[in-house]
Amino acid sequence: MKTAVNLIRILTGSLFIFSGLVKAIDPRGLAYKMQEFFEAWAHDGFLPGLMDGLNDYALVFSIIMITLEVAVGLAIIIGWKKRISTWLLFLLILFFTFLTSYVLFSGKIRACGCFGDCIPLTPIQTFTKDIILLIFSLFLLFNLKKFLPWVKPLPAFLMVAGATLFTLILQFYVLRFLPVVDCLPYRKGNDILKLREMPENAIPDKFEYVFVYEKEGNRKDFLVTALPDSSWKFVERKQKLIQKGSNNVPLINDFSFTTASGNDTTAAILGQEGTYYLLFIKEINSFPEGWEGDKQLIQAIAGKQAKVFIITAQPEAVKIRYAGLKRFNGEGYSSFIFTCDATAIKTAARANPVLFRMKGPVVAEKWSWASFQNVVL
Repeated sequence: MKTAVNLIRILTGSLFIFSGLVKAIDPRGLAYKMQEFFEAWAHDGFLPGLMDGLNDYALVFSIIMITLEVAVGLAIIIGWKKRISTWLLFLLILFFTFLTSYVLFSGKIRACGCFGDCIPLTPIQTFTKDIILLIFSLFLLFNLKKFLPWVKPLPAFLMVAGATLFTLILQFYVLRFLPVVDCLPYRKGNDILKLREMPENAIPDKFEYVFVYEKEGNRKDFLVTALPDSSWKFVERKQKLIQKGSNNVPLINDFSFTTASGNDTTAAILGQEGTYYLLFIKEINSFPEGWEGDKQLIQAIAGKQAKVFIITAQPEAVKIRYAGLKRFNGEGYSSFIFTCDATAIKTAARANPVLFRMKGPVVAEKWSWASFQNVVL
């Protein structure tokens, strides 16, 4: 039994550490996933006021959750504070199981983000994993007497404290700069236009059209192959899904640049040859107070006779911010400001703002606002 306890604590603790570190390289990703849950629960009518309020603290919750995973995982392996750490392990897994069951059975959220964007799992895979981990945690709780510490208390405390500090520093670093490992479709070297296309092995959804007709106050559905005679009056046509397809969503979806008049210019911008720049701005009001790094960078790009396209979810506020700036030909930037959905910007740019150097449709380099002074044009 002692061998089983040791094997399970190593397996469970290692999985927790791995899961926490995978998410620690991109804590905003988990925060955005948490916001999906809050929005879904608010939409379902479950304490909508509270859910809307929690939405603002998603990043704080993300940092705490990731740090807890790493700290508890290490504590389980070395046996530090075994009763507290095992109960924390059980409660965390119970919470994760609730989330993954909601994803699986509600169908309102596509994935839970248990291993971030680097290791995508299906809802059934994540739910199965959590059920197994829940059984493991219960096994450890019922066998605490056989759960012997492997490290003395003081060194164990220092190890857990060190792991906690390392995880926090890593998260704050990537929040200021960019993820140290980029697992998103907009990573360096990717062709954005190509990833907007439907995958070659895509299987489309199959639909059946049902026609509703009415006669003498009675309504009835008819298939296109068996329509009624002229004594029936047509009411409406309905589309019914008969077979779900697979792999039929592009890796980059709902990502477009539109002009003030509503024209989609995505293909025109990304399809041009040579080097140009994309400056992604999700929101102006979250810029550091008094920071002018974006303006200085735009002017530096203009000095190199290069084009910069400003992609934002707040076009009017951005126009005001850059109203006094001039491009290399003496004109302003108002016609180079394009609107993009805020969710798409959050995926493409994990900081605010972020500069992409493009070579045609391929991402050549990326910098967060904290690195703008180091941009080599």
